[in-house]
Amino acid sequence: MPELSKLRSNARDVYSGAREFAGGLVHPTLRLGVTGLARSGKTVFITSLVRNLTQGGRLPFFSPLTEGRILGAYLEPQPDDRIPRFDYEGHLAALNSDPPFWPKSTKQISQLRLTVDYRPGDAWRYVSKRRSLHIDIVDYPGEWLLDLALMGKSFSKWSEESLKLARQQNRGGIASNWLSFLSEINPDTEMEEERVIEGAGLFRDYLRAARSEPHACSSLPPGRFLMPGDLEGSPMLTFFPLPPAAGVGSEPPSPLHKIMKRRYNSYLNHVVTPFYRDHFSRLDRQIVLVDALGALNAGPAALQDLERALTSILGSFRTGKNNLLSSIFRPRIDRILFAATKADHVHHSDHEKLAGLLRFMTERAIARAEYKGADVKVMAMAAIRATVEGMRGDGAAALPILSGIPLEGEVLGDKVFNGSEKAAIFPGDLPGDPSLALAQGRKDVSDKATMDMRYIRFRPPAGEESADKSSAVFPHIRLDHALDFLIGDRI
Repeated sequence: MPELSKLRSNARDVYSGAREFAGGLVHPTLRLGVTGLARSGKTVFITSLVRNLTQGGRLPFFSPLTEGRILGAYLEPQPDDRIPRFDYEGHLAALNSDPPFWPKSTKQISQLRLTVDYRPGDAWRYVSKRRSLHIDIVDYPGEWLLDLALMGKSFSKWSEESLKLARQQNRGGIASNWLSFLSEINPDTEMEEERVIEGAGLFRDYLRAARSEPHACSSLPPGRFLMPGDLEGSPMLTFFPLPPAAGVGSEPPSPLHKIMKRRYNSYLNHVVTPFYRDHFSRLDRQIVLVDALGALNAGPAALQDLERALTSILGSFRTGKNNLLSSIFRPRIDRILFAATKADHVHHSDHEKLAGLLRFMTERAIARAEYKGADVKVMAMAAIRATVEGMRGDGAAALPILSGIPLEGEVLGDKVFNGSEKAAIFPGDLPGDPSLALAQGRKDVSDKATMDMRYIRFRPPAGEESADKSSAVFPHIRLDHALDFLIGDRI
């Protein structure tokens, strides 16, 4: 049966790929995946990208624009009626509010079609005076992407790995309630559904606590436990790992183990596999946004966990150069951009260090993708720049500072910001050696000796000066570089 199911899935992939390839000959389309773990800036990236392209933002390193070949960019109805539309207008309204605020994070998959009209380059100028490229932007939570590592993994193997991580990450007792529940139950007897729901809830609470500050752990599937969407309350999200003593490997398995294994397999078959088949496997380009500064704030364990998560994410990509056959039968992601976000939260002299840290954390996974023929790039960027750089002091004693409005509740030393007052902050220096940054992090927010590793989050800026706010664009850092790498060669 598993072989038959795989054959059916492959047949669907071939049919879908052939249909999209034929359509692409008439209406060229590029499917751009945008992902990242919680608070990495996916929503802001898409909103700023669309805003700058449709309203003529300053993009000096986006070569088709600087060459004067972009004739216009505009939104069109998305091609897939089954996927929610990315709420571009709502997110833009949040950024243009008075005062402005960051839009809500990605909770489910969404899509937006952006069409760019352009004049071809020199090689095609005599063939066509005007062409169009559809860019289908697919936004999805990175937590869902972590689930792809579960494909082909048994319930017992997942249980073993999850329990090991929980015991390692039980700093401050974040997993103590769930681990206590496991130690008290008798899995060899029937368990009331209420107790099963209780155990799944405690497991979910642990995942939520591990993901939140100050722990900021990243590599903890199942991702839908924290972002269930329309699966809220489903039995497919009502399971949890069990230790070997709960019947793993025994004959016959314990009653509880049978239930947990069945629900785990249902999760794989009805949630993870369809996501991979219907959305992820059809992407042409991918950008992975990473909040490395947030992990630095949380300390070495969070950075190391982020490194594991990024390795897992890139390991799930179907990468390589596309040719005629692969475009029809098994499309591949041929360009991947890893972007360390919130580059505006450090001085520009530290941008390369920030990119170097991300490159260091992903170097093994990047090497695998490049070996298969994919182009991979790493950069530091800010899709919307929330700070302005300056200097305080004179001569050799001068310090670089960032001016902006810190978010409400942000703490620096004894200062708690109220979300409305402007502040000038020395952001500190990132270590030049990425391995040192990975090992150091920030051990304790109250430890003044390590305060140079504390990065403050800022409120979004007002739109750039414009008589009409409806056409205002936002300042950025290297958004144009990102666009040139991701789509420039297709225009």
